[in-house]
Amino acid sequence: MTLSSRPEADPVSQSFGSLAPVRIGLPEEVRHASVSALNRLLTHTMAMRDLYKKSHWQTAGITFLELHQLFDKHYDEQVALMDALAERVQALGGVARALAGDVVSESRLARAPHGIETPHHQLERLLDAHEFVLGEARPLAREAAERGDDGTNDLLVSQLIRTHEMQSWFVWRHIPRTIQRDERG
Repeated sequence: MTLSSRPEADPVSQSFGSLAPVRIGLPEEVRHASVSALNRLLTHTMAMRDLYKKSHWQTAGITFLELHQLFDKHYDEQVALMDALAERVQALGGVARALAGDVVSESRLARAPHGIETPHHQLERLLDAHEFVLGEARPLAREAAERGDDGTNDLLVSQLIRTHEMQSWFVWRHIPRTIQRDERG
């Protein structure tokens, strides 16, 4: 079988944007809203994964080993989040975003430069990206709960939000800060 040079013309068993008639006790409109939100967060998570791997490969300096290992650990955690988000999309009857082009067209995370950033700039970029994802995820989790989609709400709160908060904290702790002296002494 020869596939065309236009992949959207190739046969598919389910079109992107459609919902399969899964039977999980949620109305179609609830599932559709959750699939849309989850796919948006999935593309952000794919972008975060890539930022962490780029930083892992390109970090340098006195804290090289520590940052190299931290970035790789966070990369692995982002991969696990991707899997959980994509599987939830599929469980809701949707089609999960899965390609690099999806990240480019759907994620609004700031892109890293092609060159090597300083460790400080890597950390700041990652911190900004976590804050962006958290800002998107919190209202989407609340909306899922309001729609009665407890499974999506649980995934977003217990896995995505908590992972991003923890990773953000670890990244933030690696950024040098000015020492503040206690005025008493």
